[in-house]
Amino acid sequence: MRAGRWELMGGNGWLAQVGDDPRQRAREIAHAHSAFVAAPGRALATAGAGAGVREVVAQSWQRSSDARVAQDAEAPVTLTDAALLAYRAAHPLSRVIGVLRQIVGSAAEDGDNVMAVSDAAGRLLWVEGNRAARARAARINFVEGALWDEAHAGTNAPGTALALDHEVQIFATEHFRQTVQAWTCAAAPIHDPATGRILGVVDLTGGDTVANPYSLALVRVAARACEEALWLPPRTEAPLRLPPEADGSVAALGAGSAIRLEALDRCEGTLRLADGRTVRLTRRHSELLIMLTLHQDGLTGDQLSDLLHGGLATASPTTLRVELTRLRRTVGDLLSSRPYRLTAPVQADYLDTAAALHRGDLAAAVAGYPGPLLPSSEAPGVVSQRRWLDTQLRASVLADGDPRTIRAWAEGSGFNDLQVWERLAAVAAHGSPQRGVALARARELREEYGL
Repeated sequence: MRAGRWELMGGNGWLAQVGDDPRQRAREIAHAHSAFVAAPGRALATAGAGAGVREVVAQSWQRSSDARVAQDAEAPVTLTDAALLAYRAAHPLSRVIGVLRQIVGSAAEDGDNVMAVSDAAGRLLWVEGNRAARARAARINFVEGALWDEAHAGTNAPGTALALDHEVQIFATEHFRQTVQAWTCAAAPIHDPATGRILGVVDLTGGDTVANPYSLALVRVAARACEEALWLPPRTEAPLRLPPEADGSVAALGAGSAIRLEALDRCEGTLRLADGRTVRLTRRHSELLIMLTLHQDGLTGDQLSDLLHGGLATASPTTLRVELTRLRRTVGDLLSSRPYRLTAPVQADYLDTAAALHRGDLAAAVAGYPGPLLPSSEAPGVVSQRRWLDTQLRASVLADGDPRTIRAWAEGSGFNDLQVWERLAAVAAHGSPQRGVALARARELREEYGL
């Protein structure tokens, strides 16, 4: 459930409230937890009034108790070795594990954290990240193949996110089992975009440093990026979405080309041709060229139609052929058919941004991103790529620690984004003008949003 009575808890109900002293807050919750374990029914009724235990946590404790999860229980490992490898290779989330590694995995690797990805039953399919953190996590059976739903592992972010179908953060002693209470985690469910059913969750697990709004935002953004990536079938995966390795990278697609397409922050693209002419394209021609630059092996008419119209019955093959004929009059031999494809490399501003992200140069990616990809387009293929690129950039900025890069994003695409300004205030030097500006802008946005 994405909404419902749980939303009545307010915007902070899903986020751990640790205050200025996380250790003291953990002790307060631990006291309530001990009372609950001793007398579950009575303690649940008084938890909120006593230690201020969040309702989402107290209710999860009750479900864990009802499932008879023992304090000394271990999450059972149900898949190992070849069976695990075969299962996760066939799982839908295997298609987007690269997206998760880029957004959450990099943050886990850089910090003392791990990234975990589970299926809809709570079975961990991937556990990656910092080596030392993974070794510690293994001591509590937080390993690939283990079941971490609430019924087997008690209150924990992956299991509770699955139970409630909502992103959630679980802090330290909010975990039901004491053996897990040294950890803090944030997890978000990932849905099948076609059916809405849960495919699994993405989780970031670590120490007290995970108890902040940015970790919850990070997994939420990662889950949404996966859902966007899952819209296209495997045969039409685009380089912008999942950049290949260096020998076929998005940067190489247009290397040495005199032809360039500009489509970021433009309602209609502009194309610079090899002869030096610059042509202003119609929106439809812009959409066609974007799709063809992202599918270097070419597309059939049906595939192009799906990307432009989403499979609507009203989409006419004749109309598409007419538009392609008109486009060929503009670009000449650059466009070939059977399948429809580009006959020469084409540079593009969105490909440059994706390439910068792929090589880890966030500053260059932000600097080269004036705004969304063809923002007026409603073509499903363009919308998917637009959301993916914007989501990737925002998530990377929120996970970054360089105030220069965060400020560059905040002053552009993130100007009305409260989380970005709060992140800038958190990393900027105390007493610096940059921090003062960030704090002032964050106050403005909180007032504007009524927070």
